[in-house]
Amino acid sequence: MHLDVHDLREFYYRSTLGRAAQKVIRDELVRLWPEAKGQTVAGFGFAVPLLRPYLGDARRVIGLMPGPQGVMPWPAGEPNVSVLCEDTLWPLATGSVDKLVLLHGLETSERPLALLDECWRVLGPGGRAVFVVPNRTGLWSRSDRTPFGYGRPYSLGQLEALLRSVGLIPVKTLSTLYQPPSARPLWRRLAKTMESAGQHLPVFAAGGVLMVQTTKQVPQPKRPGLTEAVKRPLSVLEGMGGPVVKPV
Repeated sequence: MHLDVHDLREFYYRSTLGRAAQKVIRDELVRLWPEAKGQTVAGFGFAVPLLRPYLGDARRVIGLMPGPQGVMPWPAGEPNVSVLCEDTLWPLATGSVDKLVLLHGLETSERPLALLDECWRVLGPGGRAVFVVPNRTGLWSRSDRTPFGYGRPYSLGQLEALLRSVGLIPVKTLSTLYQPPSARPLWRRLAKTMESAGQHLPVFAAGGVLMVQTTKQVPQPKRPGLTEAVKRPLSVLEGMGGPVVKPV
């Protein structure tokens, strides 16, 4: 189940721990995508804290927020770019997105495969997507004091297999958020040191968050199940003859 937009806003914009987590993840995203000049950038879930660096040079920035979560206007004090939508029915044209990021979208969705199909649909040729999810082996997924303690955490192998199954091919993977999910002053003072150490020491191999960058495979792999079944017409009327015209 998706988290409530008010709780997410309180965490990311009004708590010390949330602002720290936002900065760490956003810095990693900017290292992956230094710019988006003339491109369409979209985020799903509660990805808007990560989209601000692209407001200046992107052709268009869109914050997609799922219905069960709720929506808030964003960015503050500027023309709104956020919109309420269904998990699996986005108001975006096929192939229209150059860069897509999901934060608190995949792990809380009740239909993750259908959601990923929608991600594949909206990505254009050469488009990239980044999925940010709780790390199953990290500390953040074990604490319900942050949004990363809700939904389904993933191991790297699980996440990559899921993405490949819908034609989203991982091209770069990393973990981040090595600081503990605690607002205590001691841990806040050590946060920057722990983030730096986590990038270099094997003992810090399990960050709280996994980030996987993918590219779009064309054509999309076909999967058995509902998506194939619905393409076949119902056969309940098969075998019935055509209309009979009686002589007058």
